[in-house]
Amino acid sequence: MPNFIATPFTVPVFDLMHRPGEERERQLDAAVSEGFGNAVIAVRDGALVHLDVRLESLHDGILVSADVETEAIGECVRCLDTVTLPIEVEIQELFAYSEDEAFDYTVIDDHVDLEPLVRDAVVLALPFQPVCRPDCPGLDPETGDRLADFPDRKPKEVLDPRWSALAGLAAETTDLTDVEGSAASAADREKRS
Repeated sequence: MPNFIATPFTVPVFDLMHRPGEERERQLDAAVSEGFGNAVIAVRDGALVHLDVRLESLHDGILVSADVETEAIGECVRCLDTVTLPIEVEIQELFAYSEDEAFDYTVIDDHVDLEPLVRDAVVLALPFQPVCRPDCPGLDPETGDRLADFPDRKPKEVLDPRWSALAGLAAETTDLTDVEGSAASAADREKRS
């Protein structure tokens, strides 16, 4: 049996053990000792996690249902601005009385430790590529300036050098069209007069 180590996410369940049908609700505010997430976005060390926990005693163990609320901080993958996202997840898991392959979590020394359960749920709720807003234009590839700060700036067209011969042909076609258009309008004016 694993050794019991108390964490801020540990909840005592002695009064519920082996009493099927008994239940208890509890609110828990715990500080994260080790951040949840990745380099782009995470719930940082020391961040507060609020849990509304419902504990129900069953024949096999303690059923834990909880609403988890916290805040993740990271950076927009397009413009690198700071992003703060509220995270809300629901969890439900059975903490078994006995160690068995069928159960992922067990009651240890009359306590349930919610930290691994909360960590897994929060990490899965984090966006893979967080953005500050859905239509974030990102950074200018040449200057590195945030494009959102310069909404009137038009992107500079860069032509592939392999198409340069066609660009010259397009210019000739435009010149011919202008000449034909001028001749046609002069003919129309002569007919009217």
